[in-house]
Amino acid sequence: MELISQKMRRMAPEMDPLRLGTGWKPEDLEKPQILVESTFGDSHPGSGHLDKLVEAACRGISDAGGHGARYFCTDICDGESQGTDGINYSLASREMIANMIEIHANATPFDGAVYIASCDKGMPANLIGQARVNVPSVVVTGGTMSAGPNLLTLEQLGMYSAKYERGEIDRETLDWAKQNACPSCGACSFIGTASTMQIMAEALGLALPGSALLPATSPDLLECAYRAGRQSVQLALQGMTPSSIVTQDSFENAILVHAAISGSTNALLHLPAIAHEYGIEIDGDTFDRLHRGAKYLLDVRPAGRWPAEFFYYAGGVPAVMEEIRNVLHLDAMTVTGKTLGENLAQLKENGFYERCQKWLDEANRKYGMHISRHDIIRRAEKPLGSDGSVSVLKGNLAPEGCVIKHTACPKEMLHAVLRARPFDSEEECLDAVLHHRVQKGDAVLIRYEGPQGSGMPEMFYTSEAISSDAELGRSIALITDGRFSGASTGPVIGHCSPEAQAGGPIALVEEGDLIEIDVPGRVLAIVGIAGERRSSEEIEEVLAERRRRWAAKPRRYKRGTLRLFAEHAVSPMKGAYLDFNA
Repeated sequence: MELISQKMRRMAPEMDPLRLGTGWKPEDLEKPQILVESTFGDSHPGSGHLDKLVEAACRGISDAGGHGARYFCTDICDGESQGTDGINYSLASREMIANMIEIHANATPFDGAVYIASCDKGMPANLIGQARVNVPSVVVTGGTMSAGPNLLTLEQLGMYSAKYERGEIDRETLDWAKQNACPSCGACSFIGTASTMQIMAEALGLALPGSALLPATSPDLLECAYRAGRQSVQLALQGMTPSSIVTQDSFENAILVHAAISGSTNALLHLPAIAHEYGIEIDGDTFDRLHRGAKYLLDVRPAGRWPAEFFYYAGGVPAVMEEIRNVLHLDAMTVTGKTLGENLAQLKENGFYERCQKWLDEANRKYGMHISRHDIIRRAEKPLGSDGSVSVLKGNLAPEGCVIKHTACPKEMLHAVLRARPFDSEEECLDAVLHHRVQKGDAVLIRYEGPQGSGMPEMFYTSEAISSDAELGRSIALITDGRFSGASTGPVIGHCSPEAQAGGPIALVEEGDLIEIDVPGRVLAIVGIAGERRSSEEIEEVLAERRRRWAAKPRRYKRGTLRLFAEHAVSPMKGAYLDFNA
């Protein structure tokens, strides 16, 4: 089999001299050529260290007889843009990074690839790009940062900020939290979107077994990057592409792992978008079906007790899979060239869990604790919950669906009827929450924040302001066509579809309407008008009249990336990917 890089050399006589001018040696030109794509950059802690993983992967490629070419397209940080219009670019950036990966890989074809990323949009963007390019490849996840003093982690900062705004803590306490919440490189140390998507990469079979979400400062992570580089060359020589690995079963495995870890609701945006590139249909209903009855096992923040670095100490993705192996497709293929079941057996044989235990022993000494791996990843017979972690609700308020992480929701809000308080932007809503203009029993709606409205930013500050308030956090709900941070907790419902800008029912809600939330019944519905219960027929008549009077708001963005995203993003419940045929 002739490698594609060698065909290109014959077709383009300029190729060799240009490679040599870049620093390649003449003998490198004959080797398998491997694209090493990463989100390295000084953009945030999750990407600032990836150059070290790039170099480790390149060493592995070289030792396996190939040559690695480093390409970079850094990502943005949701945390740094949170609360500003910068967060509107977040979801759109996923599409732009995937587009750049496609350009990098196809403008000068490569025989294989290594994809290295850590964070919220960089990780799913690389998985989308990997699928689209479809050359033999391995994913390396950039790991998680260390916890700060007293096991402080970044998702707690929203709570500190809200308490400061309400005068409950002083400036010195807030500054202490700011200065200690991110003590190292890596993704934020909780099961937010970044950690979730790192885990999803391994669960899909696209990263090496046991490699997802290692501590970013661990030498084990460098070793994983090195081994990924070696494996990329072997896959290139075998011609084993991602599309020959990933199937519907792979995505079902990933979603079952998502249920077990109480993963971010943003996975409902990212996994369908990745699946779309493989010609596989995954939507909210798929998540809801697989989460029903699924064991929720991971006692890691934000829903649990421990920081994310402890995930690896407890055995990582393989330990989770061992607990739920009876529901997994163990014959699913992976980048090792072996099945998932074969990988799990090999990890037991090569001492993987013993190495993890040594790290846990060291953490116990460091933090003065005495916890076992099963305090972090529960046994299947003693789960934290038994109905997954997310639910997809539907009804006349969200005909296409919406999502709630019920493991992070107070039980009082799992079934409630509340008074509607609609706001047309997060800024208006946050101000009302912080200044006590939102009352017990309110259903707070933030609309025109979907992909077509403003790019689908996170409603993180508002959700934190609510969940950190002892009374509001258990007596109101926040409903939006925007989305939430993977760190969000409390009674929050996102991705309400169709969105307001597209004329979805959320645009028609008026002050005082009654909103029913029924998580066990999977319902989100308008059940009353002006504070009075009405029949479903009466409500449809009222909504029809309101729809006749409704008009879409002028587009917020007239040019550039966010106009492109607004015009072509599909529904959040389908993944919010760009569809130029829509």
